[in-house]
Amino acid sequence: MFSEKRSHRTHTTAFTLELRDACYMLPRNLKETAMLPRSIICLVCTVCANSAIASDWTQWSGNDRQGNWNESGILDRFPEGGLKPTWAVKIGSGYSGPVVANGRVFVTDYRPQPETQTLEALERLLCLDEESGDIIWQHEWQTHYRRQMHSYATGPRATPLVDNDLVYTLGATGRIHCTDALTGKVIWEHDALEAFDAQVPIFAMSASPIAWKDTVIFACGGADGLIRALDKATGKEKWKSLPASYDLPYSAPEIFEISGTPQLVQWHKEKLSAMNPDDGTILWEVPFSAKSNMALGRPVWLPGDRLLVSGFYDGSMLVKAGTNSAEMLWKNGGSGERPKQTKCLHAVITTPIVKGDHFYGTCSYGELRGLQLSDGERVWENTELTRQGRWGSMFWVKNMDRYFVNNDLGELMIMRFSPDGPELIDRAKLIEPDTQCGYGPRRFGDALVNWVMPAYANKHVVIRNDHEIRRVSLAAN
Repeated sequence: MFSEKRSHRTHTTAFTLELRDACYMLPRNLKETAMLPRSIICLVCTVCANSAIASDWTQWSGNDRQGNWNESGILDRFPEGGLKPTWAVKIGSGYSGPVVANGRVFVTDYRPQPETQTLEALERLLCLDEESGDIIWQHEWQTHYRRQMHSYATGPRATPLVDNDLVYTLGATGRIHCTDALTGKVIWEHDALEAFDAQVPIFAMSASPIAWKDTVIFACGGADGLIRALDKATGKEKWKSLPASYDLPYSAPEIFEISGTPQLVQWHKEKLSAMNPDDGTILWEVPFSAKSNMALGRPVWLPGDRLLVSGFYDGSMLVKAGTNSAEMLWKNGGSGERPKQTKCLHAVITTPIVKGDHFYGTCSYGELRGLQLSDGERVWENTELTRQGRWGSMFWVKNMDRYFVNNDLGELMIMRFSPDGPELIDRAKLIEPDTQCGYGPRRFGDALVNWVMPAYANKHVVIRNDHEIRRVSLAAN
C-alpha cells in the first residue's frame, strides 16, 4: 500500500486510509468477503458510510462502475457567479476521464509529433496532486495514430483504473501499462497489437479495464479472444475469451452478481455476453447486433437480474439473465437514427439510467427521452434542455435523489427524472468544449464537443478537455 506516503489530508487519519483500501476491495471480492468475520465487515462498511473514505473515484463511472456518487454535503444549486476552478492545469488532448485516489488525480493525454514520420504521437499518464494540481510525475510512450485510425485521432479514450497502489491504462492503439501510483515506475507493459494479435478498431481502443481478484481485465485481444485477463502484478495472461473475427468492443466490461454468481458482462458487436470472471468461460449470450460496431454505453443492471443496453442504430434491449442462460424480454428500435424515425431509445455515448418502472436517456440526436421499462415505449421527449444534434450525449451521476449531468456542450446540470418528464434544478458552464468531432460540422454549425466522463470525488468534480484539466468545488459550504 502507498497510504503511508500519500498526500496529507487534515480530515483523514492513516487508519482511515487503510480502511479506505479495504472498502475498495469489497465490491471486487464478493466470494472472499464471505470469509471475513462479520465484525470486520461491519466496521469497514460503517467507516465507509460515515467518513470521507468512500469519496474517491477510482475507475470509469465511479467506484461501483454504475455512476453512483454517494458523498453528502454537496450543493443544491450552483453559485451565482458560476463554477470557478480551484485549479486548472494545461494538458494534451484525449477523451479519457480522470480518476481520483488517495490524494492524487490520474489522467491520460496525447500530444502529436508532426515532425516525425514513424513515431508520430506521444501518449502520457499524468499524476497530479489533488489539492494543488501540481504534477507529481508523468510517464509517456510513443505510438502510431495515423496508421490505425481514420478519424478522432486526438488521444486516449479509456479511463485509467486505480487498484490499491497500481494504475492500469489502455492507450488508443493498445499500449497497456501497469504503473506504480506513488512513483510512476512502470511495473509491466504490453503492446496489444503484438502481444495479443489485436487490431485497432476504427474509433480506437476505448473500453476501460476492470479489476477482479488478482486479475485486471481488458478488451484488447485478437480473433482468438477479444477479452484478456492479465495478472495484476506481472501482466501475464491468465485467460482469454470471446473469440471473434470482428472489431474490439468499445463498451467497457462490467461485473455483476447475477443469480448469486459474479458474472463478467460484455456488450460487443453481435451479442451481449456473460463470462465467469475467474476463467473466462462463457455462461450465456443473447444476440444484439450493433451496426457499425456502435456498442458504446455500458450495460445497466436492474433488480431481478435484468440487463438493459441501448445503441445508436439498433435501439434498446432488456434481458433477463440467470446462472447459465438468459432470454430477451423485449427489443425495441425504430427504422433509422433520426428523431422522427426512432420510437424507443437509440443511445450513443450516453448510458441510460433506470428509476422504478422507467428508464431515461439521450437519443441519437441528443433529445432527452423517458421510456417504459416494461416494453421500451416512449412516454415523453424533451428537446428544450439540450440543443439537438447528431450524437448528442450526456454523462450522468446519481447523488442522493438527483443527478449531476454534464453534456457535450461543456455544461453541468442538476436534474431529476420522472415519468412526467425531466426537472432542471440548475445549470452552469463547467468547461469549454474544444474537441473536433472528426467528421466536420455535425450540429449547430459547430463541431466542438466535450465527450468526457468527469470524476466526482471529495466534494469536487474533476473534468478535462483537450487543453486543460480542472477541479471545481461542489461543496455545499
